[in-house]
Amino acid sequence: MAHSWSFSRLGDFEKCKKYFWLKHEQKIPEPERALRPGQTEHANDRGSRIHDNCELYVRGDHDALCAEADKHFGAKIDLLRIMYEDGMVELEGNWGHDEDWEIAEWSAAWLRLKLDVLVNVSPTEAIVIDYKSGKKWGNEVKHAQQLQLYALCTFLRNPHLEVVDAELWYLDVNETTRQTFTRQQALMFKRSFDKRGTAVTMCTTWPPSANKFSCQWCLYGPEHSGHCAEGVRKK
Repeated sequence: MAHSWSFSRLGDFEKCKKYFWLKHEQKIPEPERALRPGQTEHANDRGSRIHDNCELYVRGDHDALCAEADKHFGAKIDLLRIMYEDGMVELEGNWGHDEDWEIAEWSAAWLRLKLDVLVNVSPTEAIVIDYKSGKKWGNEVKHAQQLQLYALCTFLRNPHLEVVDAELWYLDVNETTRQTFTRQQALMFKRSFDKRGTAVTMCTTWPPSANKFSCQWCLYGPEHSGHCAEGVRKK
């Protein structure tokens, strides 16, 4: 039984319970992926490097913004740096909530949420920003739900807010997705996320979702580590 969930864990769980169990409950490392032709680093390593650089730059602990972030979003990130100096920006928040959606310490939280940027525009308005280093196409539904969860938790943690703008900055493709929520709109998502989060943390059986979509990139399958014998093989 899982003790906590996050948006990324929720995605793993709903894709395949056995994959979730192997990765998060048994903590079995995935086998190393081979780099594709032309790659110099894996996508997750690249994403972490870009996120870390953006945080350090906005915080003023690094003098140069990495090329990936500077290419399309350099001016916007420069503005975040100025706003951070003015006390308007919070960075890399580790937010925790308990089963009643009350604020909780990260180590004991039921829901854990990592936030890239929170901009306090005014006492009643805030902007939540998440950097994306990957593609937008094909992830629209998942990313829209991520914005809904960010907005919900922002309102729960800040009772004075009336409006939250939730944004995804797609650094590689120079695109921004933005959704504006009122408090009433965001709180409507609570019931659905509560049900989905409870399903993760109360689960005790871990059947595989063996299909070509779930198994396509799984490194636990029979053609990789072999921890999941039920995985669909490539034909």
